[in-house]
Amino acid sequence: MTKSLRADTMATDSAALEQMLQRQRKAHIADGQASAELRIDRLDRCAALLRDYSARFEEAINADFGNRSRHASAITDIMSPLGALRDCRANLRKWMRSERRPVEPRLLGLFGARSEIRFQPKGVIGIIAPWNFPVGLVFSPLAGVLAAGNRALIKPSEFTPRTSDLLQQSIAEYFAPDEVAVVTGGADVGAAFAALPFDHLIFTGAGSVAKHVMRAAAENLVPLTLELGGKSPVILGASVDMPVAAARIMAGKTLNAGQICLAPDHIFVPRGLRDSFVTEARQATEAMFGSLKDNPDYTAMISDRHFERVRGYVADAREKGATIVEINAAGETFEQQEHRRIPPTLILDATRDMAVMQDEIFGPLLPVVAYDSAEEVVAEINAHDRPLALYYFGSEAGERDRIIDATTSGGVCVNDVIMHCAQENLPFGGIGPSGMGAYHGIDGFREFSHRKAIHTQLGRDLGPMKLFRPPYGAKLRAFVDKQIGAGAR
Repeated sequence: MTKSLRADTMATDSAALEQMLQRQRKAHIADGQASAELRIDRLDRCAALLRDYSARFEEAINADFGNRSRHASAITDIMSPLGALRDCRANLRKWMRSERRPVEPRLLGLFGARSEIRFQPKGVIGIIAPWNFPVGLVFSPLAGVLAAGNRALIKPSEFTPRTSDLLQQSIAEYFAPDEVAVVTGGADVGAAFAALPFDHLIFTGAGSVAKHVMRAAAENLVPLTLELGGKSPVILGASVDMPVAAARIMAGKTLNAGQICLAPDHIFVPRGLRDSFVTEARQATEAMFGSLKDNPDYTAMISDRHFERVRGYVADAREKGATIVEINAAGETFEQQEHRRIPPTLILDATRDMAVMQDEIFGPLLPVVAYDSAEEVVAEINAHDRPLALYYFGSEAGERDRIIDATTSGGVCVNDVIMHCAQENLPFGGIGPSGMGAYHGIDGFREFSHRKAIHTQLGRDLGPMKLFRPPYGAKLRAFVDKQIGAGAR
């Protein structure tokens, strides 16, 4: 593999950003549509970059967080996007094929008319990536962007500066600046970036920021993919296998210390099973983390602001009558610590007036709500914003399907949490406040492609063609009346 020239030093004012965009757009137009071979080469370069820089990325992410499990980083920020890249590479030629569609009126198809969809690259795609998976959530969407034949400008988060700088360095080593480039900087750079006239923009992050991104994109009518979040609920059915469910839920809740848009946010438990869940959740968590304070597998909060925000949720819930169950097997104190660790914490008797039940938590807290009927749970979920994910645990198919059908969420995972996101054959995305658009696999390829409708008409002016031109006559009237009648039936 031949490595491309290093990108220029990245200036960060609006004019310089516009120049970067136009450089990629001009190259895209001048070079024409990328061949399958070039797309595969770009995907291969991404994969090689991730493998070559994996240890350095793990180190940078760990330094940015204060402590971030290197194993978790390897899984979520290296292995996962490599899977996306491999899936795109394996299926790319098939996805690029034109899609035939039936011809209307069908009679024309007998004489050689045809309809098809061709998947055309949109051009230059902007990627605004978050801090919680600062490498994985660059390369996972980038896989679909490059598979679709586009070029990309990337704005990583300022909250992970070491990782962002390493992204800029590594991508400049593997890609020319008119192919893929990285822009670093703070909120001002992010605002200028969102205002660029991209051919498509994907943003992953908080809904509050997404509103500003959407307003900026609207000025240029830029199509958007928004991957947001929300309060993804867990529902335990009466048929739940409690030890299995508790282990999987707490593994998902403590992954990245709950700093995941798909993290189980709160849990509905049948009233008579609440104490059983607490017992099993404690045992499962203590089996994973015998101690927390110096445990390299237990991730810290990303910043002081987020640390204080999450601790504030606990204090608010306690003041409003919740029972706080801190899972801390070693009995460690977290008042004085080098980093910003918060122990996994169950909040029992959680009520809607508590801040922890109103905001997306993004931390290792799990409010527990006891319920008496599935209908009660459905009504509670439907009374609030549609979540990015919904999680159901149980073996009763009727109850499972009633809950899935009666609620609306970006995706669903049954008897597990988060893992639906790892399926490249399923679209990943939200709905309403939890996002718009979806990617992964073929859905990402299509999200970042223009589906160009092409109709090829008959080469000869046969009778059926003339029928639809004035002067209209009885034959056309009979044909139209027949079609109208057929539609009524």
